Amino acid sequence: MGVKTSLKNFNPIQSVKDRVARLLELYNPRVWRERGMGWTLGLFVVTYLVVVVVLGMLWSRSPETFDVRANALATVGGDESRLVAGSYTAATAIRIGDTLLKKPGGYLSNDLFPPGVYLDNIPNWEFGALTELRDLTNSLRNELTRSQSQSVEDRDLLIAQPQFNYNSESWMLPSSESEYRRGIDALESYLNRLTRGEAHFYARADNLVLYLQVVERRLGSLAHRLSQAVGDAAASDIASEMADAPEVPKGSEALVRTPWSKIDDVFFEARGYTWALLHTLQAISIDFEVVLKSKNAQVSVNQIVRKLQETQSPIWSPLILNGTGFGPMANHSLVLASYVARANAAIIDLRRLLEQG
Repeated sequence: MGVKTSLKNFNPIQSVKDRVARLLELYNPRVWRERGMGWTLGLFVVTYLVVVVVLGMLWSRSPETFDVRANALATVGGDESRLVAGSYTAATAIRIGDTLLKKPGGYLSNDLFPPGVYLDNIPNWEFGALTELRDLTNSLRNELTRSQSQSVEDRDLLIAQPQFNYNSESWMLPSSESEYRRGIDALESYLNRLTRGEAHFYARADNLVLYLQVVERRLGSLAHRLSQAVGDAAASDIASEMADAPEVPKGSEALVRTPWSKIDDVFFEARGYTWALLHTLQAISIDFEVVLKSKNAQVSVNQIVRKLQETQSPIWSPLILNGTGFGPMANHSLVLASYVARANAAIIDLRRLLEQG
């Protein structure tokens, strides 16, 4: 009887009204002031914003360079006898991948929450470094570990190379980090087999030339994009293929310029790529030491490394400036473009020396 009576007296409309009234009372500023909840909420918001800003500043710092020789030795467990030809290049590829995932803040390109979601400099840096890692693993799979065009691909590199080509902004199902981790694990397996004599690495001049051809195109593209920070006159057929290029008559010229909001994006992408390339070439100079000596090319490699080191100089300005010509303000994009272009010119000379020397 008690249950029937309670159901009979139940008024759903009144119940909803009561709940709405309680919610309005809960969110009434006067009630918050009386209960001291406003100060609590305000303190929480301020603390949260401070933490997010500080973390954003810490996570926006580009990773430092590392010693390629020390890294390779540590990767093989400190046993120098295990450092065979190819060990330095493979260990460097592993370190580049680990840096992408383990630097302060972790991998940020696919973040959906603060502070990662509003940071863009480091995600662009990550994409640049990832591009070089993709080129390196592709070269390892298709050239550096194969004796000829009809030889069998290495089973670990067959897994590693596609993993790093996965979407760089995937948050889940699967996430970019999980796919890249699988690629790093496959590289570690290849390195272990290489040190045991169960895998191959062919340090030949023709293999190195094929890799340098890819580097030439990457550096040439980056130098061109960096120089467009101040505008670049391009023929209409070229300009029509570029993003944000205006419609111009055939045969005329158009001024192609990087939008001001994208200048720092290109800058940090170039910084990330040259950071990874710097370590890759240092590793290659060790693994290909015999070949480079026979071609008298060690001086050329050292020159390239010096130019790439200049691209990693500290940035003392809080903003990436885009001054014009010889004006009073600096133009960071043009400074970096000069270093990249000079490194690219040295790469071209090195490739020709390996082909003809």
